[in-house]
Amino acid sequence: MARLFGVGAHFAQAKSRRHPSMKPYLVGSKGRQEIVDLAKTNEQLAGARAALATLAREGKVVLFVGGKTEVAAEVATTAKRLGAPYVAGRWLGGTISNWPEIKKRVDRLATLTEEHASGAAARVHTKLELVLRQREEKRLALRLGGVVGLTKRPDALVVVDTKREHHAVKEAHDAGIPIIALMSSDCDLKDATYPIVGNDASRETVKLILNELADAFEEGRPGRGPDGSAQDRAV
Repeated sequence: MARLFGVGAHFAQAKSRRHPSMKPYLVGSKGRQEIVDLAKTNEQLAGARAALATLAREGKVVLFVGGKTEVAAEVATTAKRLGAPYVAGRWLGGTISNWPEIKKRVDRLATLTEEHASGAAARVHTKLELVLRQREEKRLALRLGGVVGLTKRPDALVVVDTKREHHAVKEAHDAGIPIIALMSSDCDLKDATYPIVGNDASRETVKLILNELADAFEEGRPGRGPDGSAQDRAV
């Protein structure tokens, strides 16, 4: 709780922006900002950690989502640390609901990247064709670079700000995919299977929460000890 307080996790939105479902998780206000009950946040974080550890033990794929400018870099960094897919920009509609079509674009990006890196494209295409292919690759990488290793629909989502990422949340709900989310007082608590109520606009808060969740995922992976380090396994 001291660490949560230190990064400003207790700062919520103004009362005028509060979603009714968040009232039980607020303890007062400071100026125009309402204050989150960090004791409850701490309990929620523990539950989310346990859920992620279970997902890791079962070999599930977790997709990290958070495209707000102030937190996108932290979302991408955390996902890369775990080798997990991520969307740290605008959500591409159909990423879950129309995965077969999105997978075609992902495969196209992988092909363009591989042919460009190996020099194969330069041997069979004109200069103009190469320029057009490079533009296509850049465009696809901007939208799909974080999910290029995704081979199927994710088993769970970790979301920063469910209100901002409402398209991703809706697709996940429609598909029955659980959501672990850091969400401020302007979000609907029901949008997350494992909500963590806190300051979803603070880079330091997001960094702390994501690191905690990443630690739990690493600790849950088979062959890992309680500190996330590799353990010898009897043959």
